Amino acid sequence: MLERVREEGLLPSGRPVVVMLSGGRDSVCMLDIAVRLLGAGLVTALHVNYGLREDSDEDEAHCRQLGERLGVRLEVERPERGEDRGNLQAWARNVRYAAAASLAHAGGATIATGHTADDQVETILYRLASSPSRRALLGMRRRDGDLVRPLLTFTREETTGYCEQRGLSWRDDPTNAEIDYARNRVRHRVLPALEEIHPAARRNVLRTADLLRDEAEVLDALVDAELGDGEGSGRRAIALERFAALAPPLRRLVLQRLADDAAGRPVPGAANHADEVAALRRTGTAMLDLGRGVRAVVEGGILHAER
Repeated sequence: MLERVREEGLLPSGRPVVVMLSGGRDSVCMLDIAVRLLGAGLVTALHVNYGLREDSDEDEAHCRQLGERLGVRLEVERPERGEDRGNLQAWARNVRYAAAASLAHAGGATIATGHTADDQVETILYRLASSPSRRALLGMRRRDGDLVRPLLTFTREETTGYCEQRGLSWRDDPTNAEIDYARNRVRHRVLPALEEIHPAARRNVLRTADLLRDEAEVLDALVDAELGDGEGSGRRAIALERFAALAPPLRRLVLQRLADDAAGRPVPGAANHADEVAALRRTGTAMLDLGRGVRAVVEGGILHAER
């Protein structure tokens, strides 16, 4: 595993890294590999103690012991949820990524997670069921800005074997076995059912995602060709007449890109408004809400998106 991660270059020599450390086998594996590749001095581990389970402090203590053993600095966040009673997993995810981004920004570091191929399969299936879009089938990227996932081509079985071989202990989160969470139902019900249909189900999902990501590069190039570089303004746009003349699939992709760029994050469902946007008037100013606080704007016959 170590040599494959080294060869793939997601953890370049000399650049510091913040490893998100839950205490589970995958993140423990990731931390140890980072230390072996970069040296302990360039590695910071981040553990988030949400205080949601009786053994949360034991997880934190385990991460502290591991940090001391490997000689890395450990940062611990203890967030308070306050009055927010929305999606618990979404809140926890936002908290840990915000904490990691803050640490990484301060030190010019990469952020590394321990996501594996098993996580990738589960993510694709979950998104396919909950978010009807092309992005759902692409899965997680191995590199997404400063965020990298060096273990994304390895299985959970392989990270387990690595930890056992290295004599590294880990903590199992008991909530991973609970089927109250949608992602756990994918892991414990959907995947076993698919493997009953075909034993290579996991591998086939991953292979399909790989092929679609390759094809997505071609589609992205077509979108780039339509939108140009914004002519130095930083805001990309397209003539509404040209937009309306595009083939419907490309029209949807162009609008989705405009919305995502304006928001600085994905805007699910923006592409569904492509026909409505194409029908906006070409004179004066016209606007249409694309969702998530983003709107399409036509000014002087030119289409762009803005918050």
